[in-house]
Amino acid sequence: MDTKYDIDSSIETGAGRPIVYVRTVKAEELPQEMRAQLGGRETLYAVHSTEGERLALVADRRMAFFLARQNDMEPVAVH
Repeated sequence: MDTKYDIDSSIETGAGRPIVYVRTVKAEELPQEMRAQLGGRETLYAVHSTEGERLALVADRRMAFFLARQNDMEPVAVH
């Protein structure tokens, strides 16, 4: 979970800020090696590109939106 990732290089830019999607991820959906690092957390939030690539995985929804905006992306919630 502490792996560095260059978000800027994986986003296609167009006119304006690129859209990314924020969605809930249940701990049980993650690989065992990641679940071991969650400290009992049952829900996380993922930031995905428009192609579906997971760009980030964070502890809470506010952090996911903050992370996207700090990287000049426009976050949209997915249910």
